[in-house]
Amino acid sequence: MAGLVEFKTDDGAVVAVEAVEEQRPGSRLVARGDGTVQAARTFEGALEGVRAAAESALRVFRDGALRPDGVEIEFGVKLAAETGAVIAKGSAEGHLVVRLTWSPAPSSPAQPEPSAAPSEPSAAS
Repeated sequence: MAGLVEFKTDDGAVVAVEAVEEQRPGSRLVARGDGTVQAARTFEGALEGVRAAAESALRVFRDGALRPDGVEIEFGVKLAAETGAVIAKGSAEGHLVVRLTWSPAPSSPAQPEPSAAPSEPSAAS
């Protein structure tokens, strides 16, 4: 059953997120009467692994032979009280969408074609 997990940010704000219940053997966190669990890590600390994964993925796509102008990476993220952020399982084994973009090469400004000089009417003699 999903519940709420409260994460504190580094500056003391509280972020409440809906989290999935972790399926791990052994001890379990007990929620307060309202079903809210206090996270063991800060919000920033919970997302640290996802940030590291994003940096690594960006490095792979930017440093390769493709050299895209833009890289967009989308992670599905689940937040859990004990483990922090986990890259969520999607329709495949993990949820990761990558979009690479390239801008068209700048074309040089069109040079006007030389035009023939207008012919002047010849003077009749």
